[in-house]
Amino acid sequence: MNKYNILNNNVIHRILFVCHGNICRSPMAEFVMKDLVKREGLEDSFVIESAATSTEEIGNSVYPPARRKLAEHGIGCAGKTARQMTRSDYDRFDLLIGMDSWNIRNMRNICGGDPEGKIVMLMDFTTRPGDVADPWYTGDFEATWRDVLEGCQALLESMPATRTATTAGASATACV
Repeated sequence: MNKYNILNNNVIHRILFVCHGNICRSPMAEFVMKDLVKREGLEDSFVIESAATSTEEIGNSVYPPARRKLAEHGIGCAGKTARQMTRSDYDRFDLLIGMDSWNIRNMRNICGGDPEGKIVMLMDFTTRPGDVADPWYTGDFEATWRDVLEGCQALLESMPATRTATTAGASATACV
């Protein structure tokens, strides 16, 4: 049984990726996930966005090194600008996925809690739970890419509507 049983194959999956500023990790996750579902022919079954817990970067574009790392893998993010997560996002999305434990704490504060168990960490879908590497402090966008790709692939595999498609179809690692 799916750990996150709010996801089922009868509805559009609404996913919000969240990090501190919405210029590095969460937009990388947004556009990697969009690319993965497109490769599986499932883009009509998903609404995927990203947001920040802070107001520091609101209106700014994806950070250039993050944009370059996505472009290295054939993934574009043109037009994306940072926005702050709001309390109403809790009702709009099935899953609100944070990149680290501080994001989770701030997301719960913004939403006034998590009564439906929708707020989770991306790496919790993998075999190595924990934080997504933060390139803002390390400058290591490759480590962030690996974490985001692994997390998004595991997330997609965890979804009942996609489990058969991703295991029977082309490998999601094709974009690596």
